[in-house]
Parts: sequence; C-alpha cells; structure tokens
Amino acid sequence: MLDSWLHTFYSWVWGVPLLALLMGVGIFLTIALRGIQFRYLWYALKLAFGFTDEKGGKGDLSHFQSLMTALAATMGIGNIAGVATAFVVGGPGALFWMWLTAILGMATKYAEALLALKYRITDKRGEMCGGPMYFIERGLGWKSLALAFAFFGAVASFGGGNILQANSVSAVLHATFSIDPLWSGILLMVVTGLTLLGGVKSIGKTASLLVPMMALFYIAGALVVILANVSEIPRAISDIFYSAFFPQAFIGGALGSSFLIAMQTGISRGLMTSESGLGTASIAAAAARSDHPGRQAMVSMTGSFLATVVMCSVTALVLGVTGVLGLRGEDGAFITGAALTVQAFESVIPMGGGIIVSIGLVLFAFTTLLGWAYYGEKCVEYLVGEKVVPFYRVLFTAIILPGALLNLEVVWTLSDIANGLMAFPNLIALFALSPVVLSETRDFLALLRSEHLTNNS
Repeated sequence: MLDSWLHTFYSWVWGVPLLALLMGVGIFLTIALRGIQFRYLWYALKLAFGFTDEKGGKGDLSHFQSLMTALAATMGIGNIAGVATAFVVGGPGALFWMWLTAILGMATKYAEALLALKYRITDKRGEMCGGPMYFIERGLGWKSLALAFAFFGAVASFGGGNILQANSVSAVLHATFSIDPLWSGILLMVVTGLTLLGGVKSIGKTASLLVPMMALFYIAGALVVILANVSEIPRAISDIFYSAFFPQAFIGGALGSSFLIAMQTGISRGLMTSESGLGTASIAAAAARSDHPGRQAMVSMTGSFLATVVMCSVTALVLGVTGVLGLRGEDGAFITGAALTVQAFESVIPMGGGIIVSIGLVLFAFTTLLGWAYYGEKCVEYLVGEKVVPFYRVLFTAIILPGALLNLEVVWTLSDIANGLMAFPNLIALFALSPVVLSETRDFLALLRSEHLTNNS
C-alpha cells in the first residue's frame, strides 16, 4: 500500500511539468548566458583547483573547500548505487539523460551560486548564510516560496541526505563483510556527530581531504575493470545512446522500460547526482570567500561536470563493459543498486572488487551525510533561527541509526520525491531572477577581461 502510494506520488512530482521546467530553465540559461559552461569550463576548473589565484573576499571557506563541500553532498551513493538503479529501471539510455541534465544544469548551477552570493547574509554567529531561500526572499520578496524551499530542504536532508546514505552503507557492508547493519549505523552515527561539532569549517576541511581521495580511489579501481574489457567500450557507449530513445527494444521488455521511463529516471538521477536545479549546492557556495559572485559561480558549475559527467560515467562504463545488466539474484529478482556495481567489479577483480565498491560507497555516503547536514542546518536556521542548530545536529545524527535499517526502494522513492519538491521553487525563482544573473555576469566577464589585459600588459 505504501509503496503503491509513493510511486504514484513520485510519478506526479516527476511528471511533465517538472521535467519541462528543469530542462527548460537549463536550456534558457544556457542560451541566455551564451553557453557559459562551455566557454569558461577550463577557467572554472583552474580556479576550483587552485591553479588561478583567488581574489579573496568575505566568507567561511575557500573556493576549493566550498566546491568540495558541495561535491561531498553531491557525490554520494548516487554515483555508485544510483547509476546502477537507473540502468535497471531505465536502461543504459538513462545515462544519456543524466548527461544532458548535468550539462544544461551547469548553467543552472552557475546561476544558483551567483544569486546565493549576491543575496547572502551574515548570521548572529558570524557565518555566511545563502541559498535559494535567501535569494527568493531578498531578490523577489516571495517569502512563502522561500519557506517552501527551506521546508523541503530540511525534510530532504533527513531523507536522501541521511537515511538513504546510512541505508546503503549498512546494506553494502552487510553484503561484503557480513557486518550487522546495527553496528554500521552506530559507527556512522558516531563519526558524523563528531565531525558536525566543528560546524561548517570542520565540514569544509574534512570534505577537502576526503572527496578528492575517495574519487581517485574509486576511479582507479573502475579503470582496472574498464581496461580489462577495453574491447567492449564502443558497444557500451553505443548502448547508452541507442537505448536513450529505444530502451524497450534494447532490453527486450524484460525490465519493463520505455522511452519515458528512461528519460524520467535519467533526469531524476541526473538531478540527484549533479544537484543542478535542486538549489542545495548554492548553500555551500554562499559560504565561499569570493570578491565577486560570478567567480564562485564559475567554481560551482564545475560540480555538475565532475559529479555526473565524470563520476557517473565511470560507473556506467563499468556496468556497460561487464554486461551485468539484467542479472538476477537467487530470489529471481533483478540485481540492482550497489549490489549490481559489486557484481561488475568482481567480474574482473574477484578478490577485491566488492571491497573497492564498499570502501568507495562508505566514503561517498559519509561525506554526503556531512554536506547534507550543512544544507539542512541552513534550511532549519532560515525557518526557525540559529538557536535550533545544535538540536538539529543532534537529531540529524540520531536519524542515521534507524536509517540504516530501512528498505532501500522506499528510501530511493522518498529521496526522489523530496528532490523534486525542492526543485520547483528554486527553478521558478531562477527564471524570475534571470535578469539579475545576466547583469551580474556581464559585470564579472568585464572584470575578467580587465584582469586578462592587466596580466598581459
């Protein structure tokens, strides 16, 4: 009964209106900003990783720490289990729609971050506060819409940002190491709680250390699998593009896929893995030290590229070249989620593939917990004030334990619903504030040209 109701609600939330709004805003901003995500990607990457000097400014985090905090929340189990689930539900073609969502979403994420810095405030604790709830209220004066985003953001922090991570960690540790989910939940709860005591600066430092390390570790393991099946790469890539439009023919109907399911699954997973259009990454961007909103906005848009175009593609190629899609477990059901990714890794690395996936998933999930704890904290602070923050941290930490014991499918559905509900107010506000985005962008690009002329004189 609950599953049926949730899937009905999911279909309503992720129906044509949201898909059209999500893609429409991305296309509109890409055109209005003249493809800024393509023209300035290289500069943005250099700025994000410290190859271009930062210009300073007020803020709690460096450009790199802000990006890593956002990536900590973005690069989670969606990059491992989420891609596998999308493949099972929507076929390999789901990745095409994930790519498209992320590429268009780079312009969306740029706009979100720019507005977050322009309209951010400093709270009574001296911390920067920004994000959709602030630019909706201060830029548009639409308090009710700002409250709606903050409410859905707070709820989502407990769902996709917390329960989903804890659930997947306990599941994969039980499958790989036979660890009782109860003990997995307790350990994750303790480590998360200790990190949250230090606030945003502690989260930023932890994320800047763990995110690059875990990404390189997972990519290295995945490359071993891909290179062992290098001859299958052309077929795997072809399957992605072909089944994006003909999934039923590709899968033979075994998984009940269709064009709409492939697109719907890909876009919803693309939103989860890139957070483009969701608005949450701009909360981390607002904490950055930056002399101009446009500079941090450039850094922020690289998050979609790194999290989805790079990381999700790695998992997708592993699944594609190993041919594990469609495998059934002992119960006769299709293998999905992290278990499917483990199957792919173990097909090449039988003694260590599951360990690579398990360690990667645990690290991804842990950093995602930290990133979403910060997002939820700022949403709750907007709703009821700074005094409730310590209580929120305690509750967020406590929810990890029961989250480790819930059903995976229910959690995925709840997570997608919460993300969709957050996206509506954010996307509406981005479209309404697009003149501000264009004006600030013109100012920033003029500043960049001036700096270029100065450096070359």
